[in-house]
Amino acid sequence: MVAATTWFRYIASKLDYSVSLSRKVYIGGQIADTEIFDTIWKNLFQGKLTFLHCNRGKEMASTIGTQGGTLLVRKIPAADPTRVYVGDMVVLKDPLNTDKYLVRRLAAVEGYEMASTDEKDEPFVLEKDQCWVLADNESLKPKESYDSRTFGPVTMTNIVGRVIYCLRNAVDHGPVNNRFTLFILSITHCYVAYDFTANQLFSSNFSARQDSHVLEVELDVDEMTKNHKA
Repeated sequence: MVAATTWFRYIASKLDYSVSLSRKVYIGGQIADTEIFDTIWKNLFQGKLTFLHCNRGKEMASTIGTQGGTLLVRKIPAADPTRVYVGDMVVLKDPLNTDKYLVRRLAAVEGYEMASTDEKDEPFVLEKDQCWVLADNESLKPKESYDSRTFGPVTMTNIVGRVIYCLRNAVDHGPVNNRFTLFILSITHCYVAYDFTANQLFSSNFSARQDSHVLEVELDVDEMTKNHKA
């Protein structure tokens, strides 16, 4: 049974999501001033804060598994460094084909200095609203990983959610560790991000606490198993 405090946090998160999503569609010109309040309430009482995403490929095999997995993803309507954190596993639109989605590790955000192990490449700083994403599978060569080492920085608006649970099969599933320590293992090829701070370490671990109530309310392993494609 879900505790009352968990429900309170969940409803507060739904309200925050509804306001953020309504603001996004309003700025985008999709709704008028008179529709904002109705849109907020509609989003608050309808739908979920999560969606299911099936992922295949070798890029995230070390985390998701070699056969891929079904992922529970928390929706993020307006991604920025206060909502997604370095170390998070995120779902984002493919910057070269926005009809497709990728699952990658958020490795750096705006203000980070990126330095290459290749002396021919000049260091650069990620600009406002830019981020750097990487594959977890270190056995792949950079060109095989299809991440920011291939297509460069990505705008934060490409991120649509944070992965919070992974089902590899009916008996192998569990929460995803969106942790700074996992990210450290993912930056060994080509580009390294500098300016790690205690605040970023805290933020990365903070995402797990932010998602715990959503996971408790919306996780349905049976539904994930039905949608799983081995």
